[in-house]
Amino acid sequence: MPLIPEEPQIHESAQGPRATPASGRTAPTPRPVPGPRPAAPPRPGRPGPFRPAPPAQRTPRDAAPAKPAPSGPAAPAAPATASATPQIQLIPASVDGALDAAEEAVDLLLESGRAPGDVLVITTGEQHPWAAHELSFGEASYWAQHDAGDDIFYAEAAVAERAASRPVVVVAVNGGSDAVAATVLPLAHARAGALLIVCGDPQKINSILGAGV
Repeated sequence: MPLIPEEPQIHESAQGPRATPASGRTAPTPRPVPGPRPAAPPRPGRPGPFRPAPPAQRTPRDAAPAKPAPSGPAAPAAPATASATPQIQLIPASVDGALDAAEEAVDLLLESGRAPGDVLVITTGEQHPWAAHELSFGEASYWAQHDAGDDIFYAEAAVAERAASRPVVVVAVNGGSDAVAATVLPLAHARAGALLIVCGDPQKINSILGAGV
């Protein structure tokens, strides 16, 4: 059924102004606040358009040590339930602002405790600068980082089907045809284990998700 566009689930602790979608990239966007998860190693950030050096690393705050596994006999596995269906959060954004909105969502995911390896980011239009940078070293190196599964992975629509499932999938509807979005959004929903965040035009997203999910 269609998703009613509204502000994503935001805790009272989230700061910053709220704004409606705007045509420019400078408008602030709503920021989703997912529940905390164990922190993991830092990830590379987004490189500048003219910098040949690899991106600087960004480390999630409040990293906590992993708890040791309890001793004794293993508990029986819980049966699968319908709760496995991922939650969907919609962040209204213009085509030009969708990538920035996705970046803010990723930043907040890391700050809230999500591990970088939990997150997959898909773009429907222009490649994310990180993906373009890593692909400059060759596809083998690019996909090796995906297979390692310990860092955020950025993929464009054309190769998104090759990406494995992750707990959180963020989609930036930053261009491309309606047919591309209609293919990517159901795919992203299928790849998301717990949370799907979509940044883009609410009317277009609702019409696609309502028909394809």
